[in-house]
Amino acid sequence: MNNAIELKHLNKSFPGFELKDVSFAVPEGMILGLVGENGAGKSTIINLLMGAIPRDGGEISVLGCDPASKEFTAVKQDVGVVLDETYFPTSLDAKGVAYMMRSAYKNWDDARFSELLARLELPEKKLFKDYSRGMRMKLAIAVALSHHARLLVMDEPTGGLDPIVRDDILDLLNDFTRSERCSVLLSSHIVSDLEKVADLIAFIHKGKLLFCAEKDRLLEDYAILRLTRAEYEAVPGEAVVSAREGKYDVEALVRRAMVNEALPSEHATLEEVILFFVKGVDGK
Repeated sequence: MNNAIELKHLNKSFPGFELKDVSFAVPEGMILGLVGENGAGKSTIINLLMGAIPRDGGEISVLGCDPASKEFTAVKQDVGVVLDETYFPTSLDAKGVAYMMRSAYKNWDDARFSELLARLELPEKKLFKDYSRGMRMKLAIAVALSHHARLLVMDEPTGGLDPIVRDDILDLLNDFTRSERCSVLLSSHIVSDLEKVADLIAFIHKGKLLFCAEKDRLLEDYAILRLTRAEYEAVPGEAVVSAREGKYDVEALVRRAMVNEALPSEHATLEEVILFFVKGVDGK
């Protein structure tokens, strides 16, 4: 299986922030959810992927091409980008946006764009300046999906949207990756969205990648224990990711294979896995 995206030991420093030694890959046909708190480094990674800023070190490959190379201009024809803020000329309606995109993308597909406008219930003649945030985001996604891209790179596309609009967007992403050649990098801090659609989860915290793994494997490998203090003391220390101690009991995220099967355990949600990892790293 080929990788649509590969990052190897990626580094980038700004005053007060450092992206440090980040490595992960997005295989063709899969959705990778890039999750982390605001300021963790998600947008920095996307800017590096798209060649918008130079890296300090490491390697990047997007559809087999280094974003720093002159050949990447042609490769960007196969990449659909959706950022957390959408910018089109405010005086254009959807038809005007399509006219503008025809000159930008050699594979622009008017029929596909019209189909997506109808599916997303976007009016063709309403001006962009009168769009709500949800409508703006849906228009950006319609554009990204209308030039036969092989890769979607999306930065917080569902942030601030209502659940119905978010579900519409997630359904489109699932449809997109039915083709084995099409892949998605989906950056979000809405963990429930990633749990619905992502095949892989990369979790970045304060500029460091804490893990990148198959979502289903994460949910299988970790469990929540709620034990008395005496019961918790018998749990091997190496099995515990982190724990929260209450007045009478202890709640812990553990590596399921390393604890006694007789102990009462619960399936961990993706959000619980992430929160306990942060607690373990930060020592809180």
